[in-house]
Amino acid sequence: MKIISLTTYIVPPRWLFLKIETDAGVTGWGEPVVEGRALTVEAAVKELGDYLIGKDPRLIEDHWTVMHRGGFYRGGPILMSAIAGIDQALWDIKGKALGVPVHELLGGKLRDSIKVYSWIGGDRPAEVAAGAREVVSRGFQALKMNGTEELQIVDSHDKIDAAVERVAVVREAVGPNIGIAVDFHGRVHRPMARMLVKELEPYRLMFIEEPVLSENREALKEIAALGSTPIALGERLYSRWDFKSVFEQGAVDIIQPDLSHAGGITECRKIAAMAEAYDVAVAPHCPLGPIALASCLQLDAVSYNCFIQEQSLGIHYNAANDLLDYAANKDVFRYEDGYVAIPDGPGLGVEIDEDYVKERAKEGHRWRNPIWRHKDGSFAEW
Repeated sequence: MKIISLTTYIVPPRWLFLKIETDAGVTGWGEPVVEGRALTVEAAVKELGDYLIGKDPRLIEDHWTVMHRGGFYRGGPILMSAIAGIDQALWDIKGKALGVPVHELLGGKLRDSIKVYSWIGGDRPAEVAAGAREVVSRGFQALKMNGTEELQIVDSHDKIDAAVERVAVVREAVGPNIGIAVDFHGRVHRPMARMLVKELEPYRLMFIEEPVLSENREALKEIAALGSTPIALGERLYSRWDFKSVFEQGAVDIIQPDLSHAGGITECRKIAAMAEAYDVAVAPHCPLGPIALASCLQLDAVSYNCFIQEQSLGIHYNAANDLLDYAANKDVFRYEDGYVAIPDGPGLGVEIDEDYVKERAKEGHRWRNPIWRHKDGSFAEW
């Protein structure tokens, strides 16, 4: 079997799909994207395709090694996201060629389903209590919300009070047993993070995400010591080498590698195994499309320390298209009582509606991160 083509599709709302075809007629799909940099990742996929054309798609470990190590410059969001989508597609091909799901090739699943959480609110959370009740009414047992609006490195206490009030309202709305994750989104710097973590302690959160930017993670040990809430991060780390210092530091309880950013199934399996050795949980990051989610569920199926899965159904980003729009088998993600079943179809288990992909690719997108500014005109982290 030989790879004969790699075709990319930029599709709404902010996704990039990849189709890899073989001379045996077996096709695989992947989702290589950095949100806001889809065209840049598309170019990287095409560059890597120069090496892959004519190769046997089943030699996944070798291809991953060459794509990563074969360039003098390694790592980072663009290259690792391009590798991730290619890796997903190669696993999809291998599973389809053998007629088994990817998790069967990874040793067989150790769970039949996994808990999922749903987002409430948007970038500037308002009326979050109603959103939380609606999510719980749909059967979700866990939810996530943005913790704050923009915060300067040292800001006023009224911003802290407003963030705490929103969390308090959500906790009151859903009761004591629904998991609430609060995402600081890298908007919070060390001085304000210390205050927020202490103020949020009474609300028994499932976790606090990115209390500071990953590049400032030397502050995590001090921040984590201020409360008992688990600390999560990892969506902006791209390889096992990026995660190595996180594990060694010992301040993080949950890691969130993104299977469309951190080298795909091949790399994230290794990251999850490293995490298990440090007694760290895994909650894969996935505010993306159906191929990314299907890939995450293959990892969830075989990783003991995966405990919850992010998914984008109904997320505020998905205005033009939602999670299931591109799936031909729309029952692939079977939600029940706050859990989603692990797909058992061949490959990744999701069947892509290629005609619809091509139709929406005619519109495409040029999605960009919002640019926020503080009252004084200086740049604010989004």
